[in-house]
Amino acid sequence: MRDYPADPASREEVLIRASGDVVKARQTVRLLAQQAGLSLVNQTKLVTAASELGRNTLIYGGGGSAEAAVVRDMARVGVWVRFTDTGPGIPDVDLALTDGWTSGSGMGLGLSGARRLVDEFELRSEPGVGTTVTVLKWAR
Repeated sequence: MRDYPADPASREEVLIRASGDVVKARQTVRLLAQQAGLSLVNQTKLVTAASELGRNTLIYGGGGSAEAAVVRDMARVGVWVRFTDTGPGIPDVDLALTDGWTSGSGMGLGLSGARRLVDEFELRSEPGVGTTVTVLKWAR
């Protein structure tokens, strides 16, 4: 994913250690989406993706962090969010992004569903090192 200039005043970080932190990350993303002028539908898509990714950070990554900011690219404004953990990593990223596949008791829509809800999606993972998922949603 390309780097976009972030509005420094909008940059937020939330440590994810418990389920309440996932809620806080989701609220932070919603506030930034409102500030960036995303439509209600696109706010909901981004917040849903952030909720799924935050939950994955907590459950599968053992906790981590979420960073978010309003970003700009020429006339476009959007919200960039990155989830990072130092958990066990994902041994097969392609498999993990397959609809219906789950490593737990979920419905298998977390990563693939989150990818469909945003405009840009990047997943980097290394077994034994951790996982970073970065998403971006542009205002229309």
